[in-house]
Formats: sequence, structure tokens, C-alpha cells
Amino acid sequence: MKLKFLMLMALVAGMLFGCSEEDQIQPEKEIIPKGTATINAGSYQQNIRGFGGASIRGWIPDLTAYETQKAFDRNNGIGLSVLRVRVSPNSSDFAAERTTIDRAKSYGATVIASAWTAPAYMKSNNNTIGGTLNPSSYAAYANHLRNFVSTVGGVAAISPINEPNIVVNYESMEMTPYEVANFVAAQGQNCGAPIMAPEPFNMSQSYISQYLSNATANSKTSYIAGHIYGASPYYYNWGKEVWMTEHITDTNNANNWGGALNTAKEIHDCMVAGYSMWTHWYIRRSYGLLDESSNVTKRGYVVAQFAKWIRPGFNKVSCTANPTSGVYTTAYRNGSQLVIVAVNMNSSTTYQPFSVNGTSVSGFSRYRTTSSSNLQNDSFSVSGSNFGINLPPSSVTTLVSY
Repeated sequence: MKLKFLMLMALVAGMLFGCSEEDQIQPEKEIIPKGTATINAGSYQQNIRGFGGASIRGWIPDLTAYETQKAFDRNNGIGLSVLRVRVSPNSSDFAAERTTIDRAKSYGATVIASAWTAPAYMKSNNNTIGGTLNPSSYAAYANHLRNFVSTVGGVAAISPINEPNIVVNYESMEMTPYEVANFVAAQGQNCGAPIMAPEPFNMSQSYISQYLSNATANSKTSYIAGHIYGASPYYYNWGKEVWMTEHITDTNNANNWGGALNTAKEIHDCMVAGYSMWTHWYIRRSYGLLDESSNVTKRGYVVAQFAKWIRPGFNKVSCTANPTSGVYTTAYRNGSQLVIVAVNMNSSTTYQPFSVNGTSVSGFSRYRTTSSSNLQNDSFSVSGSNFGINLPPSSVTTLVSY
């Protein structure tokens, strides 16, 4: 009799919370749910430009046609919507960039470009490593960047300097925020594309603030760009879109599930911090979104959990960021479609209730990636604004309304 009573209670809980039979857990957990992820679909936050990665043709082999499809095709690949490329200091390299750029654009990708250095003759040390840009070369450097943009058929934004606040032994320029700002103030309008800057390696708040203190450079900068090496994403309020244009969580094999799951958590953190773009370092690499054999990696699949369904034109909407211990949720909207992503960092199945306000949904297509499955999908209906689902252990779940 007691067993029948427990079975009945489990069935009732499933009806109340919109769970399928496979999602039902013990009745006492269903009846006393943990913290609810409250979504206000009418409270719009940042515009989403997309999720992407870099192809740096001058340093490693370029993406093949097949790899570009696997990276950018929504139906047969990861569905990336951003491609980052390098502006070589040698203008004779420019034309070779166009093939992959055109292929990525054919899948709807936004293309952004970063320069690591100006040509050596424009710099204080006459070297492509280190040194700074000579003020006397400002116009020539702007022409160099504009020539790149024209040769490759246009880009959405260009950065005149990658990571100017770090000393390295490869292509680089070491520039203070005031020096970067002086160039943009003088020539930002002549670089062939909107300026994304100043691209510090650690998204340094002080570096960016000092750069923006130049009112003319500020007015000529369309997007704040930077990387999060050694830094946790945090909120910036500079009145411009913030783009995270490079990072890797680790250089372990990209099929290491722990590392892949950390990438999902990082994307979550960037979205909660108000960023409009998240861009991985190399697309194809042992630690990339594709491996050296052109296969989508576990890291690639967790990025797909965002990239396939949260497309350019979506907005992030208000959502409880950490409703349950170990669970991290964000929500996005475009018109009537609502997309929810839940990252479960817990090592056990976790029941997560949701409450949706500001729009009506009748059900969701659900996609889940775990250590043993990739984009496993099913669907379920909901009645009313409240529902709950089980999140598999150590998983990423995406819900797409229908």
C-alpha cells in the first residue's frame, strides 16, 4: 500500500511540474523543489552577437571547407556565428584569408579581425615583436588595416592591437591605453570597419577605463573588446557592447569532459556579466572545438548547446543565474521564441524548477550533452508558467520553446 501511495505521488508531481516519466524523481524531492529559476522574458538585457572561435591562418593551417562547415553550419555542425581572423603585418598575406571568411559568411557568421602588430617599419623597434606604433605611422597603419578589410570583402569590426598590455615573444605591440587611444582618436574612422578595442589580455577594467577617457577615441570605438585570461568575467557599464574575443579554459584534450563543462560555465559567466559575444581561441586544435582530425570535440558540443539556438538577434533576458547549488541558468529571447540553457556542475542528477513570466510557452525541444552523449534530444509540453525537469549529472541542457 505504501509503495502504491509513493507511485501515485510521483505521478501527481510529474503532472504538476510538466515532467516526462523519465524525468520524475522521488516524490519528496518533487514536492519540495529547490530554488526556482525565475525567467522574466519581458526584461531584455544585452543583444547577442554570437559565439565563435579563431582561425589564424598564418600560424597554423587554415580551416578546410569541411572544417568550416562543421564549425559554422547549424544543421550539420556546431553552429558558430563568429569567426575571428588575424591581420598579418604582411599585406601580401591578405588575399589568402578570403576563402575561409567567405565560407563562414555563407553560413551567416560575423567576421571580426585583430592585428597583433603593425608592419615592422611603422614601429619604434623596427620589429614585429614588441615595440610600439610610431605616431608618424598612424595614417599608414590605418591604410594597412583598411587595405585588409577591402581585400577580404569586409569585416564587422577590427581591432588595431591584440593584447597591448602584455609582453610576449611573438607578434605584438606593447602600448599603453593612452597610446592605443591616440591612434584610434586620430585614425579610427579610416580603418575600414568599426573599431573594437582595446583588447587587453585580462579584460583589465583600469586599462579599458583609461582608454575610454580619451573622448575622441571613445566616440570612434563601437565595441569594447578584450580577453579573460587570468580574470573572471565581470560586469562593465561603458554604454557599449562588450565582446569577449579570445580565451581558452585549458589546453587539455578537448574531449576531457571536465574541461568541456568548464567551458560551458565560462560562457554562462560571460553572458551573466553582460557580454554580447564569446569567442574561443583556435577553432581546430587538440583543445579546440574541432580536433586535428576535423571531429567536433566535447568542448565543441557544449559550445553548440549555446551557438545552435542562441543566434545573432537574440537578447539575453532576466533569469536567476544560480538558482540551485551547482546549477547555472541563462535565458534568451527572439520574438516569441525562448531559449534556456542550464549547466549542471553537480555530479548527481539535479531537479530544477523553472518559472516563466512575460511570454507563454506550450513546450520545449530539449537538447542535452553529457560525458556520454552529444546533443541528445527529446521534447515535452508544459501547462502554465511553472515546470521542472531533471538535469543529468555534469551536463548542459538547452530548452528551445515551440
